[in-house]
Amino acid sequence: MDSARKTAVDVLGQVLRKKAYSNIALGRALDQSGLDPKDKALVTEIVYGTLKYKYTIDAILSRLLKNGLKKIDDEVLNILRISVYQLRYLDKIPKFAVVNEGVELAKRKSKGSSRLVNGVLRNYLRNPEISRCDEGSEVQKLCFNYSFPEWLVRMFITQYSPAEVEKILNGLNMRPAVTVRVNNLKTSCEEAMESLKACGYDVSEGQVCPEAIVINRGRSVEDNPLFSQGLISVQDESAMLVAPAMDLHDNMKVLDLCSAPGGKTCHIAEIMNNTGSVLAFDVHESKLKLIEQNISRLGIKNVVCSKLDASKYTEKLAAQGDRVLIDVPCSGIGIIRKKPEIKWTKDIEGTTNLVDIQRKIMLNASKYTKAGGKLIYSTCTLNKEENEENIKWFLKKNPQFCLEPLFFGKFDNVIYHEEGYVTILPNENMDGFFIAKMRKR
Repeated sequence: MDSARKTAVDVLGQVLRKKAYSNIALGRALDQSGLDPKDKALVTEIVYGTLKYKYTIDAILSRLLKNGLKKIDDEVLNILRISVYQLRYLDKIPKFAVVNEGVELAKRKSKGSSRLVNGVLRNYLRNPEISRCDEGSEVQKLCFNYSFPEWLVRMFITQYSPAEVEKILNGLNMRPAVTVRVNNLKTSCEEAMESLKACGYDVSEGQVCPEAIVINRGRSVEDNPLFSQGLISVQDESAMLVAPAMDLHDNMKVLDLCSAPGGKTCHIAEIMNNTGSVLAFDVHESKLKLIEQNISRLGIKNVVCSKLDASKYTEKLAAQGDRVLIDVPCSGIGIIRKKPEIKWTKDIEGTTNLVDIQRKIMLNASKYTKAGGKLIYSTCTLNKEENEENIKWFLKKNPQFCLEPLFFGKFDNVIYHEEGYVTILPNENMDGFFIAKMRKR
C-alpha cells in the first residue's frame, strides 16, 4: 500500500509540477514499479481521481492549512491531496488506513511533515462541514461541486445553456469507457464481438457508431490478439464519427493534414476498402511512426505518411483532395475525462492563441480541396471560439464553401446546430467533440 501511494504521489508531482501527460507519466511509473495488478489499479484510481477533483480537494485543504497551500512542500501537499481524495471519494478503504499511510509517507520527508499530515487529516475527519460548498456565486458552486477551475466554468456559462453546462461538467467527470473500432478490412463487428467474448471480455454495442464495441470489463485491449492482429483499434466513439461524416467512396484522394496518432486516418482507409490514396501528414516525425505502426498492424495499403506543417502553405497540394480532413490542434477540453490534468495545465490565454493556428490551417486546407470536394473540420474541444466561431469566420472569408448538414441519429448528448455542424457533449461513452463538413462549390 505504501509503495502504491508513493508511486501515486510521484506521478502527481510529474504531472502538476513538470506538466507531464498523466497517461504517459502513469504508464511509465507503473511499468517500473513492480507492483501487482491490484496495487497498479489503486495507483491509477488515486492519480486520475486526485487530478479530477483537485479544485475541490485544494479548496478543502485551504480551509485546514493556516498558511494556505503555497508554503507547503510539493510532495507533502500531494500526500495530503491523495489522502483527502481517498477519504472523500473512495468508500472501500478504511479511513484510519488512509490517515496512517499518509503519515508514513510524510515521515520520509520529516517528522514535522508527518505531524502536519496527521493533524490536517484528522481535523478533516472531525469537521464534515469543511467538505461542503460555501454559499457563494453560482460559478463558485459549480467550481466546487464539479471541481473545475473558474476560467473554464465561466467559459462554459457564457457559451452554453445552464442545463448544457451541468451536462458538460458532469460528463467530463465521468469515467471513460474503453471503446474499440472494428477493422472492416479483416472482420465484421459481429465476429469481433464474439471473439472478444471468447477471450473473456464483457462487451456491448457502441452508442452511435455501427463499428464500435464497448469493453465493459476485461484486461488491457493492447494485450489481446484481436488488437495485435489488426482486427480492432482503440478509439473514442466521438472520433469514430469523423470518417463516416466525410462521404467517402472507393478510389478517392484524401488529405489528412493533422493525422497523428492516426485513428481517423486508418478509419478513412478502412472505409475506402484500401483503394485510392490517403496522404497522412503531421508536423512531428516521431508521431508519423505511430501512424505507420498502425497502418502495418491493420493491413492498410493505401496510406502514405509525410512530414508537413499544416499551418504553412504547400503549393504541390493545391486542389489535390477530393476530401480534406483537418482535425486541428485544439485545447482538448472535450477529452478531460481521459486527461483530467487539462483542467490545470490549460488557461484561457492558451486556448485563444490556438485560434490563429487553426485559422491558418483552415485557409491552407481550403486551397488543397478540389472544386466539388469537401473539407471536414473537427476538434476535441467544447470551446466555441475554436469551433463555431472558426467556421463562421472561415465561411465569411471563403464564400465558395458552404456547410452541409450532419446527422448521426437522435442522441441526448448530440447537438445539431441549424447551420449544419455538430457538437457532441461528453458522457460515459463519448468525448466532447465538434465536427463541420463544408463543400467547395
